Amino acid sequence: MNYWPLLGVAVIVIGSALRFNAVPVVVCAALVSGLLAGLHPADLLALLGKSFVSSRMLLMFVLTLPAIGLLEHAGLREHAQQWMSRMRGFTLARLLIGYLFIREVLAMFGLTGVAGAAQTVRPLLAPMGEAAAEKIKPDLSDAERDEVRAVAAATDNIGRFFGEDVFIALGAVLLIQGFYAQHGIDLTPLAIALWALPTAIAAFVIQSVRVWLFQRRLQRRAALARVEAEA
Repeated sequence: MNYWPLLGVAVIVIGSALRFNAVPVVVCAALVSGLLAGLHPADLLALLGKSFVSSRMLLMFVLTLPAIGLLEHAGLREHAQQWMSRMRGFTLARLLIGYLFIREVLAMFGLTGVAGAAQTVRPLLAPMGEAAAEKIKPDLSDAERDEVRAVAAATDNIGRFFGEDVFIALGAVLLIQGFYAQHGIDLTPLAIALWALPTAIAAFVIQSVRVWLFQRRLQRRAALARVEAEA
C-alpha cells in the first residue's frame, strides 16, 4: 500500500497551524496527494475541475457567508431587533411558529437553501426572538438569551429536517428507496414522501407546543421577578 498520498493531510495540518487561507491549502493538499498517488498532472487538473463543478452549490453557499457578515457589521441584527420591538402583536411564539411553518413548507418543495442557521437564524430570527422575549421579560439574562437562540436554531433545524423528506427528489428519499430495493421491497419516491408527511405534521405540532411552553416559562419568570421586585 502506498502511504505517500497521506502527506496531503500533513499539508492541511501545517497550513491550518500557520493560519493560511483554507482554499489554497486544500488545493495544494489535493495536488500533493494526487501527484504522490501517481496521477498524471492533466488527469489531476481534470479531477479538480470536475470536483469544483460538482460542488458549485456548496461554493455558492460559502460565498453568501461574507455577504451576511457585512450585513451584520452594518447593523442587520440591531435593525431586526428594533423592527420586532415595534410590532406589538407579534409574540415570540407567533414568530417562531410562523417561521417553522414557512421553513417546513419550503423544505417540502426542495427549497432547503432559502433559509438556514447562517443565512436566517443568526442575523434575523435569533435577534427578532430576543426582541420578542424582551417584551415578556425586559431584563433577560445571558442564559435566557442563549435559550432563545437555541430554540430559534432548533426551530429552523426541525423545519428543514422533517420537511425535506417530503420532497421526492431529495437524496435521502432516494437512499431510502435504494435500501428497500436491495431487500426486495419496491417503493416509489412518491410513496416514501407521502409516508413522511404525517411525521412532518407531527413535528410541526410538537415543536409549536414546545415553543409555546417556552414562552409560558418566560412569562412565569417575568411574573415572579415582578413579585420579588414589589416585595
